[in-house]
Amino acid sequence: MTSFLAKTRKGHPHAQPFKIKNSAINFLKSKPMADSSSSTIVATLARTAALGTRYGGGTYIPPARLAIMQREELNDALRSGDATKASDAHQRVSWDALKKSLNGLINKVNTANIKNIVIELFSENLIRGRGLFVRSLLKAQSASLPFTHVFAALISIINSKIPIIGELLLSRLILQFRRSFRRNDKMQCLASIKFLAHLVNHQVAHEVLALELLTLLLENPTDDSVEIAVGFIRECGAHLTDVASKATNAIFERFRAILLEAQVDVRIQWMIQVLFQIRKDKFKDNIPIAQELDLVEEEDRITHLLSLDDDIQVDDSLVIFRYDDDFEENEKKYCAIREDILGEVEDPSRLDSAAEEQHPQEEPLDLKAAMPALVIRDKTNTNIINLRKAVYLTVMSSLEFEECCHKLLKLAVPEGLEIEVSNMIIECCSQEKAFTKFYGLLSERFCKLNQSWMAHFEASFVETYTTIHRLETNKIRNIAYLFSHILATDAISWNVFNCIKLTEEDTTSAGRIFIKFLLQELSLELGPLKLKSRFFPKPVAPDQFAVEPVFEGLFPKEDPRNTRFAINFYTAINLGQLTDEMRAYLKWLMDIAAKEI
Repeated sequence: MTSFLAKTRKGHPHAQPFKIKNSAINFLKSKPMADSSSSTIVATLARTAALGTRYGGGTYIPPARLAIMQREELNDALRSGDATKASDAHQRVSWDALKKSLNGLINKVNTANIKNIVIELFSENLIRGRGLFVRSLLKAQSASLPFTHVFAALISIINSKIPIIGELLLSRLILQFRRSFRRNDKMQCLASIKFLAHLVNHQVAHEVLALELLTLLLENPTDDSVEIAVGFIRECGAHLTDVASKATNAIFERFRAILLEAQVDVRIQWMIQVLFQIRKDKFKDNIPIAQELDLVEEEDRITHLLSLDDDIQVDDSLVIFRYDDDFEENEKKYCAIREDILGEVEDPSRLDSAAEEQHPQEEPLDLKAAMPALVIRDKTNTNIINLRKAVYLTVMSSLEFEECCHKLLKLAVPEGLEIEVSNMIIECCSQEKAFTKFYGLLSERFCKLNQSWMAHFEASFVETYTTIHRLETNKIRNIAYLFSHILATDAISWNVFNCIKLTEEDTTSAGRIFIKFLLQELSLELGPLKLKSRFFPKPVAPDQFAVEPVFEGLFPKEDPRNTRFAINFYTAINLGQLTDEMRAYLKWLMDIAAKEI
């Protein structure tokens, strides 16, 4: 019986203390004892009652009465002359005061006062009371789920200065999740998972832990496990997308498979569909860290690499009072740590009044007027990088070209950087495994909006052809198909062919591949006859062979050797119909040369 009571009282952290009335003990004492076991029961109950009456362990004691009892115990210890007993009483009073202070501060914290609460928390001995602090934090979070992001920001600040507290909280959260998951305690699972998600956002916990949790929840999907997983990834999905995009995509593919297989209830299927819409909107309503709670510098963050399968040992005695032989010395050590963290804290009002007394008549200097205006020139191309990133994300997240065009036009493109939009569209197209009409229609829409966008795409054509030797064959094919589409639809002028000179000296293998794909696709888009009519509007005699100046590079006639090279090239790419005029012109030249000989 004694061991059972001890186990129930000390072993279970949530066990309520026993309340035993003195009348029950007196009743048992009045009865005759049958054997020694009865006396053992009475002694056990008496000891339990004694524990319950000390500091209100079993009954409620008003604060004033409790303070009087503690003061009397301390005075008795001092009068007895026993230093150990006096120190024990003093430490117990300090422990109770620390517990109440930590619990009160945690219950008061919110977005507006978190900075002040952090300073007050560091004023307490957090190292001694770390077990109390973590327990109060977990209880407060379970009772107030909407404030989880505030509690996570609080622990993020404390973890940056005292990492053992962050590790202790994370360990207990993992154990709490394991316990509730095994017991099918859905509400406790939701509370634990929400706290863990925000700790991942604040980089107190590593993203690997988040991926392990999602894998566990979705491995054997049930209604409850999928609901918990959806709630978890809604909280930390934005952060996971940034730091582990491939793994996050795999998680969403698992959600998609669950949705398609209809393994869960209709309500859960609807939650998954809403989750995909949230992902499409880039988690705009679930940002990782609110601006007013982003209080820790990136380099000061400390991440704990705890895994879901780690053998975690948590010392439960951290929440129980224990006598400390070196109490005063440890307090001095923490004072040094506190001063190192907070520095010398003074009253700001006293500082302001002292400054006014020292300089009563001194007027503030207008430093902005005294200093010359500084012109800051950004030579790191930060604006270009950010713009290209925004364009890429917009293109990749759009389903239709009209939607993409609308979003790109809403971007605040700095003046002079419009060509980066066209370059980025072309680059996105080149990254695809195969060409899609999406990019051709998008480019066509931009070019037909106004002349400036047409000029930007024409400039991009020239720039792309000039640097085409840097690209792989697949990228060259995609880009050629893109430009062939906007040329076939007259979205850009055919004057861009002015940059091409089809000679052996002026072209590279990559350039000839580009011309091949471009003209072949134009032939498919327009048809061979219409394509030829674009280059040769009307038939002419061989001695009057001429093309528009912009096409002279495609159909050279100054040097017979270059003309022969162009004829062979067009014949090799199955566009021999474009060579009829050049063949007649070359034959005419050869006949003239033969006559002269």
